[in-house]
Amino acid sequence: MSINGYGLLALAAFAAIYVITVYNSLVQLRTGVSKAWANIDVLILQRHDELPNLVEVCKGYMAYERETITNVVTARAAVSSARETANLSGFGPAEEQLRLGLDHLFAVAENYPGLKANDMFRNLQARITGLENAIADRREFYNDAVTRLNTRMEQFPDRIIASLCAVKPGQWLGKTGVRVIFR
Repeated sequence: MSINGYGLLALAAFAAIYVITVYNSLVQLRTGVSKAWANIDVLILQRHDELPNLVEVCKGYMAYERETITNVVTARAAVSSARETANLSGFGPAEEQLRLGLDHLFAVAENYPGLKANDMFRNLQARITGLENAIADRREFYNDAVTRLNTRMEQFPDRIIASLCAVKPGQWLGKTGVRVIFR
């Protein structure tokens, strides 16, 4: 084999290694986005597991606030249904309705001194508020992971490799809803 043949072979090997390296780094970034979403998903599930307990505690005190309680229960069911059926377009609005319902429930609870004094209610309120704060924190990590992936996918020549390998960009989570990307 001649010098030109070795040169071409070395160039082809370098190009192959480069493409593999770029693809692997895109996969790593995409996996980071999926991991960040999984962290949010776990917190959402924990919050949903606490909601029936909160509703039960509130029912005894809030006899005249059935609509508020019904709204929370309905929103929780909508979020669960959207998650289970992978209805990504319905998940964000359902999650927002749940958040608004919880905010209203906690605001209405201020009118019920006996409920506010109930240890179980206070513990559930603190737990759900803590989960809401954790979800907000994890949303920031998720959005950072999406930013890293999307930035890398826009750079040349990574953009070409990403399109050839069908790597899809991530979607940011807004403060008013949750949108899912990779599943």
